[in-house]
Amino acid sequence: MTTNVRGAASQAQGLGTAVPRTGARREPIRRLDRSNVHAVLTIGILVLYAASAVVLRAFLPEDLPYAVALLATGAGALAALPLRDRLQRILDRLMYGDRDDPYRAITRLGSELERSTAVESVPTVVVETVATALRLPYAAIELEGGDLPAAAHGRLSADHSPDDLLRLPLSHHGAVVGSLVLAPRSPGERFDATDMRLLADLARQAGPAIEAARLTADLRRSRLHLVTAREEERRRLRRDLHDGVGPALAGSLLKVEAARATLADRPEGSAEVLAELSSGMRRVIEEVRRLTYDLRPPALDELGLVGALREQAAAFGGGPSGALRIEIAVPADLPTLPAATEVAAYRIGLEALTNVVRHSGARRASLAIDVQGDDLTLEIRDDGHGLGDPAVGRAAGGGLRSMRERAEELGGSLEVTAGERGTIVRAVLPLLEPA
Repeated sequence: MTTNVRGAASQAQGLGTAVPRTGARREPIRRLDRSNVHAVLTIGILVLYAASAVVLRAFLPEDLPYAVALLATGAGALAALPLRDRLQRILDRLMYGDRDDPYRAITRLGSELERSTAVESVPTVVVETVATALRLPYAAIELEGGDLPAAAHGRLSADHSPDDLLRLPLSHHGAVVGSLVLAPRSPGERFDATDMRLLADLARQAGPAIEAARLTADLRRSRLHLVTAREEERRRLRRDLHDGVGPALAGSLLKVEAARATLADRPEGSAEVLAELSSGMRRVIEEVRRLTYDLRPPALDELGLVGALREQAAAFGGGPSGALRIEIAVPADLPTLPAATEVAAYRIGLEALTNVVRHSGARRASLAIDVQGDDLTLEIRDDGHGLGDPAVGRAAGGGLRSMRERAEELGGSLEVTAGERGTIVRAVLPLLEPA
């Protein structure tokens, strides 16, 4: 009867060898590792079955029929199936992370993003969570525009080639904000359909988070820029008033006192002092006018944007290369513009026309204003040398930077391109609501 028990155990071992095969995944992505896992499971179950056979041998009667012994051993094998499945899930979790539980992975990413307090850390949170959730050796984020630092988790092995890397776009409202770069678990492998579905879901969740972090960082930077610009302007005004207008007024006061002291005894001396005082007061007035012009060009209040540009165009009617004809085209129903947009349009237009006169050698130029939706478009064209001339490009460089900064301060844009002849400067400015 011992032979019967041993034969039953042998049959059970054959059954145990078949059990792992029936539970194999349909889409293995790590064939070598997966086969190793099955081998380990098979050996473990064989050991378990062998132990069961030994126990049965010890407790079953010697004269037990072979069929009954085989049935008992088979029942033990079936009882071990849940244990085998649990071991399989544990090993899958160790090797593949949350691939088979996408809800867990997505929930983990959402929770980690909620706990993140610094916008600069959002890319790092994303790559760490994705790499940990799928047990990937390397994950990185490459951002469009460089507003946030690129983040990486783990590192590539020397055996990973560039072709191994998977790049998933991170998008928000149809705009690509970056890329999620991932390395497979082993060199030369490919992500299977299960991985790709989970990664696509994670990328869809990460895209808006990355964009929100970028916008927050941009807002902080804009606020800092505004505060810095305001304080710099205050410092400049204080310096100009302290060093220019203040001493001039103090000197004028001294001259008034001197004139009053000499008025009775030496009237002619008082006349000289008053003449100097008059000259000094004219300089003070010019300085005050300069300061007020820097704050806002008076021509805008006196003539409006179109009138002020026409006045400057008339003043630019002749240039170093001869007569320059400037045409101004504006819509008849141009709406009232916010102060910031009006000043920016005037200064950009004035700087562009100045560049035409000084550097282009043009004979004709045009300035056109148009309003489409919530944007004002300002376009200046000329038929001069164009920016293809290195001398023209170098000379106009400072002015171009200034124009671009003025447009971008309002959230607009400025483009400088070459036309068939000459240069085209095109600024798009938002029609901000007045405060």
